[in-house]
Amino acid sequence: MPKQRILYICHNHPDIRPGGAENYALELHEALRSSGEFEPVFLARSGPPVSVSACPHPGTQVAAVNDDPNQYFFYTDLGDFEWLNGTSNNKDLVTRYYRNFLEGCRPDLVHFQHTSGLGYDLLRQTRNTMPEAPIVYTLHEFMPICHRSGQMLRTINNDELCTHASPRRCHECFPSISPQAFFMRKKFVQSHFALVDLFLSPSRFLLERFAAWGIPADKLRFEENARLLTGPLDGSLEDRPRNRFGFFGQINQYKGLDILLRAMQILGREGADGASMHLWVHGANLELASAACQEEIKALLEATRANVTMVGRYGPADLPELMARVDWVVVPSIWWENSPLVIQEAYLHHRPVICSNIGGMAEKVRDGVSGLHFRVRDPQNLARVMRRAAQTQGLWDQLRRGVPPVHPMTEHVARLTMIYRELLHVRRARVA
Repeated sequence: MPKQRILYICHNHPDIRPGGAENYALELHEALRSSGEFEPVFLARSGPPVSVSACPHPGTQVAAVNDDPNQYFFYTDLGDFEWLNGTSNNKDLVTRYYRNFLEGCRPDLVHFQHTSGLGYDLLRQTRNTMPEAPIVYTLHEFMPICHRSGQMLRTINNDELCTHASPRRCHECFPSISPQAFFMRKKFVQSHFALVDLFLSPSRFLLERFAAWGIPADKLRFEENARLLTGPLDGSLEDRPRNRFGFFGQINQYKGLDILLRAMQILGREGADGASMHLWVHGANLELASAACQEEIKALLEATRANVTMVGRYGPADLPELMARVDWVVVPSIWWENSPLVIQEAYLHHRPVICSNIGGMAEKVRDGVSGLHFRVRDPQNLARVMRRAAQTQGLWDQLRRGVPPVHPMTEHVARLTMIYRELLHVRRARVA
């Protein structure tokens, strides 16, 4: 009997554009293949501006990834994407090319990791083309709720945190878009979400937000993202000051690197004790950030050359060595976040985390147990917390002992296998 086929759909491929959700999705795909019960297929969006090529072959938008028979690129052009309602203006992408891929792939279950740059209408096409296939959707951020790239930050009041969306509040953030358009936006997204059999949320914070937004509680399930367990390189256990800090992840206007660099400026002006603290910045995709963000980050990196080293892009295989060089991992995001994979990566390598005191970060890092919190967007407070971290005797060892175990991928795959079996059984019984 052939294995049942699971189709994973993601908004980027980590080989082209690395990111937390992308890395997790591909790791899950590979782990499920190794488990033996299912045959997973990975379909990732590509195309301008992330990749140079818009379409590798005439007449198709799909191409294999590195000759892997179970990984594919789906080429779209973000210039054709209508961001307000999350749908492509080129309907052939959905009704022709994606449908043809589904008919050729014949998945038994489709698990969406993201629809950005692809479109919510892939959900309806999936249901129309494969009526027996259950649909699973992992919620990685708040894009269905918030038009501002899913960040839930107001465009007014100095980027204040947004607690909920409404046509009036969204219109205040985007005056050129009417309240009626935002009302219809929500109806459009929810009409497609009604086709989903189960939503997975890696944090309880995000789950509660989507429940309040309108997803039925019985369709929401908390399921922690997992990581492949690799052995840490703990070569930094010698007795010395714990004054080495690391930033890992994408660089954009929401990740708070500017806050961290300003904190390093403050520490650098404090004399010998502050100047002895050093930050290594491991990050990518700055070129995709806004021009203002790029200018600000470059200026701050220049101003902090004495105590900041820009390392740049890295791959998963580099993490053990990079983590071994630092004592603390700093996650200074200015938005709520959901379940930052960098926190799991830090824990995997036994590194306490210093993070903003909001949202999924505060949920994943227990203040005074597995790390330290600081007031979001406050470089002065972050500098004080970093000073305390570096100068308090025994604190690093204490917090390191409080780092929780990381959800292992083997257990995650076992849980998802049970979920997939249940959904396949229920869906087929319903269709029959």
